[in-house]
Amino acid sequence: MLYHAYELQRSWLNSASAFASIGVEMLNNPANPVNYVGPMGYMNIGPMAASALEVFAHATATYGKPAWGIEAVEVDGKPDPVVEATVLNKPFGDLKEFHRENLPDNAPRLLVVAPMSGHYATLLRGTVRRMLRNYRVFVTDWADAKTVPLHEGSFDLDDYMDYVIAYLEHIGEGAHVMAVCQPSVPVFAATAIMNRDAHPCTPKTLTMMGGPIDTRCSPTSVNDLAMDRPIEWFRHNVIATVPMQYRGGGRRVYPGFMQLAGFMSMNLGNHMMSHYEMFKHLTIGDQDSAQATKDFYDEYRSVCDMTAEFYLQTVEEVFQTHALPNGTFVHRGKRIDLGDITQTALLAIEGERDDISGLGQTKAALDLTPKLSDEKKRYYMAEGAGHYGIFNGSKWRNRIAPVVEDFIATHG
Repeated sequence: MLYHAYELQRSWLNSASAFASIGVEMLNNPANPVNYVGPMGYMNIGPMAASALEVFAHATATYGKPAWGIEAVEVDGKPDPVVEATVLNKPFGDLKEFHRENLPDNAPRLLVVAPMSGHYATLLRGTVRRMLRNYRVFVTDWADAKTVPLHEGSFDLDDYMDYVIAYLEHIGEGAHVMAVCQPSVPVFAATAIMNRDAHPCTPKTLTMMGGPIDTRCSPTSVNDLAMDRPIEWFRHNVIATVPMQYRGGGRRVYPGFMQLAGFMSMNLGNHMMSHYEMFKHLTIGDQDSAQATKDFYDEYRSVCDMTAEFYLQTVEEVFQTHALPNGTFVHRGKRIDLGDITQTALLAIEGERDDISGLGQTKAALDLTPKLSDEKKRYYMAEGAGHYGIFNGSKWRNRIAPVVEDFIATHG
């Protein structure tokens, strides 16, 4: 019933959003008398009402999967066209490749593993754009679980690790990996598996950014929520069945709209102020500032579902039992020993103001690999950076990305 109630609300809000958009067009039309007649003319009623309706229309609109939209990157002051292609299709996630046309043939290859946490991989658009200057970039483009038919089976943490290994096999030997946030755990584990098996496609380096390797370090409100309730509470309260109008009808999922509601409620005051600022920008005609806010929320509110088994297993293994740092994490019934990592160099990156993965949670990875030489380990704490600032924005582009590039060059 949860999913059906959401769909009903969404249909109502879509209609309201459409009517609000019509109202914006009418109020902004110079032929409308409210824009120029009387003492309450153009500088008051028209723009204010139109701005309010525009904020409402934007806040209640439905957002699908965004396009990557990376057409070119600037290199040496000149735009270089970017080629985008899907190079491997799998039911629960494709492998995308991006490279600029004038990139040298021997450029390093980098696999960016995006979070499967309710947002599309396009949330890492800024990450990919920055790394395209010097790398052939591959990205895990995870599927929205409600679009995957039931006959494709389930998808859990074991499958996630298998997918990462399959992607690296497709890319070939000598690749580098960057795991952003949530995938740090399964990618770290997959790296241990490949090191143990002396897999020819074992990555040369692994960069983990704001990942919950050991959530007992500086626990955040996200960690507390997972710890305060038993796994059965999550199973009975946040898992829903996909309605039959979707290709994945009947699949049990953790809906993206639940994840979005949780994230919005964590910083509700900040989100409300952002929309109020957008209203003020629209009122005075500052379209550029208003558009920047719109662009952020277009991406932020574009959410997708994840399979129930993956979500519940992640909550239990990562946030409740701390299986990876405790040495009880398993893959296909076999315990993963992080001590097997002896070849892949590790870089742990954290944000000073990260309120999702606290300080020390990612750094813990370096202490969990006793057989890896210290020369192959590095830690970087980005001062003043929040969770999203680690992989997007000016701090990422100007301070963090150069650290990653230097690390890859050193161990490449």
